[in-house]
Amino acid sequence: MNTGHLYVISAPSGTGKTSLVKALIEKDPSIRLSVSTTTREPRASEVNGKDYFFVKKEDFDKQINNNEFLEWAYVYGNFYGTSATLVKNSINRGEKVLLEIDWQGALQIKQRYTKGRLTLIFVVPPSLEILKERLQKRGQDKVSVIAERLAAATEEMAKSDNFDYVIINDKFDTAVSELYRIINCS
Repeated sequence: MNTGHLYVISAPSGTGKTSLVKALIEKDPSIRLSVSTTTREPRASEVNGKDYFFVKKEDFDKQINNNEFLEWAYVYGNFYGTSATLVKNSINRGEKVLLEIDWQGALQIKQRYTKGRLTLIFVVPPSLEILKERLQKRGQDKVSVIAERLAAATEEMAKSDNFDYVIINDKFDTAVSELYRIINCS
């Protein structure tokens, strides 16, 4: 019997989605984080196959043409996608699989994923001002990129009504507990 479950977590850039996911997996190591494929260059601390599968644009295009992705999207100048085979195999083993992807991919999955258990979770910041502060503090983007991400955040948050749950990442520990509760109760 298939008891696997697919969880999709989306959020505007800088909301703390990655930190929440890391804390969740520390709290519950039985959750399997799916590794996405991307055409972007790896950051200094990132490892191929652990953080992402880093590929050239041509290879990504081949994977699209071969219908190898459960979802894919073009985000901030790069392509990102989720391997359909990796997710299917994990689900068939009865695992809780967590995807940390943007809203475009989440909505693709909502339309296409009809043969299994699926829960979509959207994380929002307490305010756009706090989001701006978070983006500035992480120190990895130019001012123009931060402005672009803030402009996109409003549009992204408007998509949250397509998700099963919305978590406000105001107090980190509270948000982690809420995420944990959602995953262990669905």
